[in-house]
Formats: sequence, C-alpha cells, structure tokens
Amino acid sequence: MKVILLSDVYKHGVAGEVIEVADGFARNWLLPKKLALKATREALEQQEALRAQAEARRAQLEHRLNDLARQIDGVELFFSRRASPTGKLFGSVTTSEIAEALLAKTGIDINRRRISQTAIREIGTHEVPVRLGSEISPNLKITVIREEEFQSFMARRAAEEEAARLAASGAGEAAAEAEAVGE
Repeated sequence: MKVILLSDVYKHGVAGEVIEVADGFARNWLLPKKLALKATREALEQQEALRAQAEARRAQLEHRLNDLARQIDGVELFFSRRASPTGKLFGSVTTSEIAEALLAKTGIDINRRRISQTAIREIGTHEVPVRLGSEISPNLKITVIREEEFQSFMARRAAEEEAARLAASGAGEAAAEAEAVGE
C-alpha cells in the first residue's frame, strides 16, 4: 500500500515522503497512530500544497536570518575580566555573556548556541563567528580588557570616537563651505 508519512518513521522514511509498505503495517500501525495517510490522489495534491507552504515559510525564515546576520556583522563588544600577568583569564567569556551583551547593545536576541563555542580565555581582541542564515556568516569582534584598565580603555575609546565624529562633521562642513564659495 502506498502511504504519505506524516512524521518520521524509523527505517521507513521521513515526514512528507510517499512510500510503499505492507498492507498490514499500514492498516494496523501507521494509519491508526496517525503516522501516515493513505496515498490517494486528493491526499497527494494536499501534500504538494503543504510542501509548497513549508518551502515558503523556510524561505521567509532564511531571509529574516540573513537580515539579522547583516545587522550584527562587525558589532564590537567589550568585556572586563580578571587576568594573570601573562594575559590568561581567570575563567572565560561565555557564549551566554556574549549573547546578553549583544542584546544590550543592538536589541537583537540570539540563541547562545548560534555563537561559536570557542572559549575566550585570553586578553585581547577575538573574532567570534555566529551561525545565522546561509548568505552571510557574521563575525562579532570581542575585546577582553583587564578589570583595572577597563575604565581608562573605555574613556579613551569614547574620546577617539568623538574625535572621529567631529572630524567627519568638520569635513562635511568644509565641503559645504567650499561648495558655497564655488557658487
């Protein structure tokens, strides 16, 4: 008897597959337990419609994941940790902490299991890949700083960003003045 599997059946097939099984197995096991449907013409047409809907949902999910990947690619996160004089951390920066910091900075909540499992156990800057979508593979830039140096590092970083922002706005103003003088 030909049946359409509604769920995965060990050693027989996966959900959505049309298979040939013994009549007794179908009547006594698959059909009563709602693991399969008899493969009639109507059921086959319905299966095609369900497969098309599932494919559309899968494409929509993939598109959303690729958008998220573009948003988080290159995001820089900072962590302060106690470390030995050689730069080895007393502990590590975990994927849960990275996910929480990403949520706080960007508002994007990512499951910690999508973040690479490599443990960060040293002071410095590390590239951490995130598994999202298939189009782009985003990397987070994780910087780990000693606890004692964290405040001065962040103040220095804020000053550099402010100077860069002022230089960019100053260049924009200078271009606007040059354009006004040229008219």
